[in-house]
Amino acid sequence: MSLDLVIRNGTLFDGTGKPPVQADIAVAGGRIAAIGRIDERGGTEIDAQGLNVAPGFIDIHSHSDYTLLRDPRAVSAVKQGVTLEVIGNCGFGCAPLRDPVLARNAIYGFDEGMPLAWRGVGEYLERLEKAKPAINVAMLVPNGQLRLAAIGIEDRPADAKELDQMAGLLADGLAEGAHGYSTGLEYPAERAAPESEITQLARVAARTDALYATHTRDRDHKAVEAIEEAVRTAEHAGVRLQVSHLLPRVTAGGMLERSIETVATARARGLDAAFDMHTRRYGTTFLNTILPPWATRDGREALRAHLDSAESRARMKGYPSIIAAGGWDRIVLLDNPTVPEFSRRTFGDVGRELGRDPHDVAFDVLMREIDHLHRPMVIILCYEEDAQAAIFSHPLCMPGSDATTLAPDGPLAGATFHGAYSWAAWFWRFTVKQRRVLSPEEAIHRLTALPASVMRLGDRGVLREGAAADIAVFDPDRFAERATTFEPNQLAEGMMHVVVNGSLALRDGRLTGERGGAVLRRRAPPRYF
Repeated sequence: MSLDLVIRNGTLFDGTGKPPVQADIAVAGGRIAAIGRIDERGGTEIDAQGLNVAPGFIDIHSHSDYTLLRDPRAVSAVKQGVTLEVIGNCGFGCAPLRDPVLARNAIYGFDEGMPLAWRGVGEYLERLEKAKPAINVAMLVPNGQLRLAAIGIEDRPADAKELDQMAGLLADGLAEGAHGYSTGLEYPAERAAPESEITQLARVAARTDALYATHTRDRDHKAVEAIEEAVRTAEHAGVRLQVSHLLPRVTAGGMLERSIETVATARARGLDAAFDMHTRRYGTTFLNTILPPWATRDGREALRAHLDSAESRARMKGYPSIIAAGGWDRIVLLDNPTVPEFSRRTFGDVGRELGRDPHDVAFDVLMREIDHLHRPMVIILCYEEDAQAAIFSHPLCMPGSDATTLAPDGPLAGATFHGAYSWAAWFWRFTVKQRRVLSPEEAIHRLTALPASVMRLGDRGVLREGAAADIAVFDPDRFAERATTFEPNQLAEGMMHVVVNGSLALRDGRLTGERGGAVLRRRAPPRYF
């Protein structure tokens, strides 16, 4: 057999959590052909002396649905050894769509640079395949788009007809290759969805043993109750559960410990459940999430009138948004060209300076950005390092970017999403080198085989003969993030070589231009109860 690639002399971590071994690894036809001492020469030879050789990293929680179409090079991911991303999280995503204008409300990274010229999940995945992404992609069906398609911008539960329509769209999406179903129950499109509605849709996912991933309903003062709801939903539906970014935004009163215990206890009694956490010390989202659905459903001019009305503003302030729940002194506006004087400052600080209610300052920003409502982004200062160390040390926890793929040049050069350039590198530096809460082999397990098992991707996340040739080769001492809170678009360092389905996407730290990624469509026979 002719070998396409041989990586020699590396310290090999197979992804399972076992201690590393010194070994060569050979690739042929996009698969791992051999591991051990390999005498045969490969078409390409790489010397990995002094480097770690691991399975390609898997981003269990990505929002790259749109940005992978805009720039399929996925530079921010490849430079961190990421070879697979799971998109469609938090109820956000690019399909299914009914009204492309409404759909923008549940798409991260949307920039109007490309029309939403598809409707179903199958059409979207075909479009993604034609883009030839540099990394592999697996998709979840987002509940936000299901509700926008069936209900529109309405702050109420679905009626029986609408729920049947949503169930049909979800079933179609799963049949067309999606791996599961996701919710984002803190966001405007989904806040009014009751537990019974979500349970019925989760049952649709359960029929084919698909995954249910949820951004829970209240991650501030009722975080534990929200996680308990997720567990009830999964148990009543008979579905596998992934709780997104589990760490509560308020950890006082043992909230962190109780959150972890809720998932761990459910798993102990038989529920297939795990959780993930992003690697920032803050949350990030659109400023426009402070707007209740009734204020946005009639279009831009109606919203302008509401933002210009003292009566409407008073009513909107009563809306319990993901942003305003914890107070304005923890909400920071990111760099914004329309109001640069407010950028990198908390709304509480700006409000005090101007002698205005911070909530009104936020409405002022949205009024000035009414033609670009998806541009103002904020961060929510809410996490401490000790809490992050505690959650990442738990065996059910895996890291995710909670971000979009980006690139420092090309169509996304001006875009920012915190975590995009840093998440995997941060995780390695923080858990292995700084806090030492994980061994190197366990940290790699959390980045590889663990998320692969959650996604039921048996030939990914491991280095073994016959597995897909997704490989990350990095310097264990140099692998770290360079991105900072206010300078986030800086490429990570220390990743030397990245192989995706046998193609070298990164060699000697430089992009090769090869895009060997694949859209991983799920094929599973239906399971009836």
